[in-house]
Amino acid sequence: MSILKKRMLVTLVAMISVAAAGTLAGYFFGRSLSLRRAEGKLRQEAARLLVGVEAFSSESRAVLDAMNASSLPYCSDAEITLFRTLIFRSPYLKDGGRMSNGQIVCSAVVGRAGLPSTQLKAAYSQPDGTSLYNDISSLRVGETRGVILQQGGSYVVYAPHLLESLQVTPLHHILTSISNPHQRISSLGGSTKAFTQDGDLHLGDSLYVTRCTLKYSKCVSTYIAIPEALRADRILLILFSALGGLTGACLGLVFSLLYRRNRSMEHQLQRAIRRDRLRVVYQPIVQLGSGRIVGAEALARWTDEDGKPVGPDVFIKIAEARGFIGEITELVVRHVLKELGELLRSRPDFHVSVNVTAADLSDPKFLPMLDQALNRAEVPARSLAIEITEASTAQQEVAMEAIRQLRRRGHSVHIDDFGTGYSSLSYLHALSVDTIKIDRSFTQAVGTQAMVLGILPQILAMAEALNLGVVVEGIETCEQAEYFAATRQLVLAQGWLFGHPVPASDFCGLLSADAKKESGAEVEVEPFDQRLLRTA
Repeated sequence: MSILKKRMLVTLVAMISVAAAGTLAGYFFGRSLSLRRAEGKLRQEAARLLVGVEAFSSESRAVLDAMNASSLPYCSDAEITLFRTLIFRSPYLKDGGRMSNGQIVCSAVVGRAGLPSTQLKAAYSQPDGTSLYNDISSLRVGETRGVILQQGGSYVVYAPHLLESLQVTPLHHILTSISNPHQRISSLGGSTKAFTQDGDLHLGDSLYVTRCTLKYSKCVSTYIAIPEALRADRILLILFSALGGLTGACLGLVFSLLYRRNRSMEHQLQRAIRRDRLRVVYQPIVQLGSGRIVGAEALARWTDEDGKPVGPDVFIKIAEARGFIGEITELVVRHVLKELGELLRSRPDFHVSVNVTAADLSDPKFLPMLDQALNRAEVPARSLAIEITEASTAQQEVAMEAIRQLRRRGHSVHIDDFGTGYSSLSYLHALSVDTIKIDRSFTQAVGTQAMVLGILPQILAMAEALNLGVVVEGIETCEQAEYFAATRQLVLAQGWLFGHPVPASDFCGLLSADAKKESGAEVEVEPFDQRLLRTA
């Protein structure tokens, strides 16, 4: 699967996963909000109903007191008329009259005829002497059976669902007597729960809120089933679920972009530096004519997290632009001293060149880092040549001071890619470098009619006049090598003709073979074209 497809798949999976999680989170947030809203409504409804219960209880007691205080003849037409007036004025009471030994004697609604002949038995009596008769099959109020409240010789009748007229929401309620908590007085929704103290309760799949009045020994419990509460707020749930899903999808996109950003070349490079994942390879520098290897250039190589090699022209520019090129320089120095430290200690005439940038030259940590690394490795400064690109010396004052410091410590300083920018006699004289490295663009002009070929003799003459060493880059053909070997100067060279950049172990093998050739021992040398294939 291609890298692009993998990244698209990661983005898609991230968006779907986080969107699903967001939808779920939105649903549960909406559910929590719905239940809190339902609890708030339950509290409001319980408080409102309690006010109604208190009003009903107060009026019931007042009507009973008025009936018991009647001085009219017992169950006379005049007394029944009085009772009728009291009952009809009440919004809660449906009937009233006289009652003796559990038997109704007269009624404000019916009169004295057609009354139940059975003796009623009180369900329970309250501490104030009030008795309650409920579920009276022979006494109906509308479509429901009436409930009788008796005090003294009088009674009143109310419907068991009297609170229904007070209830304007889909919430349900239970009316309970504190003095007889197991006796259900009135209920809606088929609930069998009774509560006798103030409080909020989550019981089973329902929410309950109870509010009580001690004066009348009554409690009102409002309740609603959780599924019913959620259905009532289904639009809110859909809204929050959709909002959560949308937010999750956006977060998933952001996370995938952050992931891709984290997988970007810059971040991969920084991780590779921290984990010491950059490699250092070494390209031989030879003496033209003898072909003897006298040095090497250390070059950083990097393979990204997808296994793709990234050229130094790419990742070096990234590190320079983002300000962490010094970390790569330090890594290269550390690898050189670790991998070739023994060679540099045993061969004082041998040197390894390390490339540095303008940022390194102006970094106050650069020179102390070099000193400490060399001291730890016990390698002399002369064994580590410092290559500075010609463009890095644009800030001449900074470059000159850095070069002076480097040479004072014993380092040889080379101007890399010479001829591509600021080349002049006075410029080179001011910089006080040791060697110039002629850019490969001049080398490739050898054997052609390119105009730059005419500049080469001038560069070589300039180097000779200033007593500078010369290293020619990019030699790939014998013709190119012969051109520079024919000059009267001692010229060093590097390029594919003499070897590709290779790991330290392979480079040491090249040095060993070179030493055997110099001593006259017979060494089997690979043809040039095979060597190119092996080291590519």
